[in-house]
Amino acid sequence: MSSASELIVDGYARLKDRQSLEELRVHRRRLAGDLKAWAGFDCRLSIAQIEQDIEAIEAGLETLSGPIGG
Repeated sequence: MSSASELIVDGYARLKDRQSLEELRVHRRRLAGDLKAWAGFDCRLSIAQIEQDIEAIEAGLETLSGPIGG
């Protein structure tokens, strides 16, 4: 079964909405950075989920134009 993030990425990819995928990736990266900076809280599970989201987003971007950065 797909996660909600994977379904969202799939929808944007089907619509060929690169901008929304890019914005989603920036948001997830910022969120991961914020969680990593928190002292005194164990955010490992949340960070792992966000990193999985980023992987799904990057896979969606790759379907639109080939390898990222290329």
